[in-house]
Amino acid sequence: MNIFEIMIIPLFAVVLLILPVVYVLKKKKSNKSAKTAFIVNICSFFAVLALACICPIGSLVSAETAETAGALIKSAGLGYIAASISVGLGSIGCGIAVGSAAPAAIGAVAEEPKSFSKSLIFVALGEGVALYGFLISFMILNQL
Repeated sequence: MNIFEIMIIPLFAVVLLILPVVYVLKKKKSNKSAKTAFIVNICSFFAVLALACICPIGSLVSAETAETAGALIKSAGLGYIAASISVGLGSIGCGIAVGSAAPAAIGAVAEEPKSFSKSLIFVALGEGVALYGFLISFMILNQL
């Protein structure tokens, strides 16, 4: 393992991903510059992805351990994917629910302060979706 694999390649990847942020901070903040920064960010992401595929860091990962573990690693990997999907989709659902319920609750409380407890319940129900996803992921991880 040489210094090129350890320091230079990750540093180059970080520079490519930070490039759009520097571009937006140096330019005026307009819709056109934000659109250009978004395009540069997507291009730099795929450049880093291509760099990772072309120049893999071979000495950090051994293929022998993956072959000897066999089906156990595959089932554990699918379990980890299932746990991450349950947390991710639960969090996205929570964001959608709270994103629509919280402004309505704020408006209702502004018009009538007595409705605070009712509106708080609706916002808390939306946040419960993320907690359920988190709980399901713990149940999946305990089975692995």
